[in-house]
Amino acid sequence: MPSIYWFRRDLRLADNPALVTAWEQAQQTDSKLISVYIFDEVETKGFNNVQLDHLIRSLTELNNSLNNNLIILHGSVFKVLPELIKSTSADSVHISAHYEPELKAQDEALEKVLKVPLVRTGSSYAVAPGRVGKEDQTPYRVFTPFYKAWMIHGWRKPIAAPAGVNWFKPVAGDSLPKRPDLGDLTLPDAGEVAALTQWAVFKKLGLANYAEDRNRPDLIYGTSKMSTPLRFGEIHPRTILNQLSDTDEVYRKEICWREFYADVLHHNPSTITENLNKNYDKMPWETGKTADQYFKDWCAGKTGYPFVDAGMRQLITEGWMHNRVRMVVASFLIKDLHIDWRLGANWFMQWLSDADIASNQHGWQWTAGSGTDASPFYRVFNPITQGEKFDPDGEYIHRYIPELRHLPGAKAHLPWESDFGYAHGYPKQIVDHSIERVRALEDWEKVRN
Repeated sequence: MPSIYWFRRDLRLADNPALVTAWEQAQQTDSKLISVYIFDEVETKGFNNVQLDHLIRSLTELNNSLNNNLIILHGSVFKVLPELIKSTSADSVHISAHYEPELKAQDEALEKVLKVPLVRTGSSYAVAPGRVGKEDQTPYRVFTPFYKAWMIHGWRKPIAAPAGVNWFKPVAGDSLPKRPDLGDLTLPDAGEVAALTQWAVFKKLGLANYAEDRNRPDLIYGTSKMSTPLRFGEIHPRTILNQLSDTDEVYRKEICWREFYADVLHHNPSTITENLNKNYDKMPWETGKTADQYFKDWCAGKTGYPFVDAGMRQLITEGWMHNRVRMVVASFLIKDLHIDWRLGANWFMQWLSDADIASNQHGWQWTAGSGTDASPFYRVFNPITQGEKFDPDGEYIHRYIPELRHLPGAKAHLPWESDFGYAHGYPKQIVDHSIERVRALEDWEKVRN
């Protein structure tokens, strides 16, 4: 009897332990392997249009690598998966484990109704959530000790793609959805080959200088842009970690941050919408017409602060934003506009190609001070000096804000200092940072006391 491999957020052949296990089980009965992807509303409802487009393109590439043997199905997994099992007489279903709360719960419910084993092997993490803990078995809430324990725990070496797989396509399946209309959005290539190529290019051109360049959004190879391939499982973090040396610790820590936040969410599933630190439940967020307009200005990249606006415009033109800029725009929303971090987190989830619920929500809580950060709310990023420091020649500003391209170099960060700064319609500042910073710290003192 054949085995079924259910692709989900592991859209690759190499370094895929669950796929290897599925093929090994099929070989034990001299049978074949069925591959399927299911467009189930629980699995895909969290995908924004940018992610849906990436998913469709990635599945197209995956199907090509499977010689057109990938079955596409639409509908509830509780209906279509049992039907596939029955029609093929499959004896098992193999998956990589999910850890997001809703998806994990669905797997647990599905396991109870399937008439064949649902076999979990591996996950999308080098070290699965829940594996690293303190000596008393309680979870970590601070990154540095987690990182040390994560390093001690270690991970397995990458494994090759299964060889000589006898793929079986017993049913025609459904068609891939039509790609969403993304307008002028510019997106990178999708799929396993594209991910491996992107990593190889960054390793050659950017990795050696990553510690110095990672905060520079003006640099093309300052960051690896591997967050989206990791999100879709087009590459496994082990594949990357295995190619790092001790001199690459700063980059290795970035991989660990992803795993740390997944671990925090695993132990605190309510933090998708709730503060990890409950003291912040009393923070006096702004609401009403003015706050609504400020939020719209922030979303559109029209706050009058060039570094903030460049980041927000990068988001809606590329479906991605540089990590340093993510922190600055988040700080501006929370501490200059005094708007609830959850609104910003939701906006990011609507646009980011790498939108991951654990990394996104806890990244925002890190800035808000309500999460795992040891230096909480009183860290207020200055949106002007951050731009001057990390975009010294104004190239990032010029790239995303055409209204400021007439201002040479670093002058693009300070349009109010030029007689012609607003000549092309760039908006003036909606708030005064120096005033709002004081208010933010006053609000924090009230909550803290």
